Amino acid sequence: MLIQILGTGCPKCKKLAENAESAARELGVDYSIEKVTDINEIMKFGVMMTPALAVDGQVKVVGRVPDPQAIKALLA
Repeated sequence: MLIQILGTGCPKCKKLAENAESAARELGVDYSIEKVTDINEIMKFGVMMTPALAVDGQVKVVGRVPDPQAIKALLA
């Protein structure tokens, strides 16, 4: 599973990355995290507001930082 954090590296982006990693670890899934910081790459996802979370190339969350519990539901 590829978990992508779309954002420029702001504190919210870092928190989203932490929460996503925590959720994936708790679920015990095989995952890798990729941070997408290039604005042009982020726009290719159709995302206009960061942070955003994509799972296997599909955008799941835009413009907010869900807690690990909510992310677990998106990953399962």
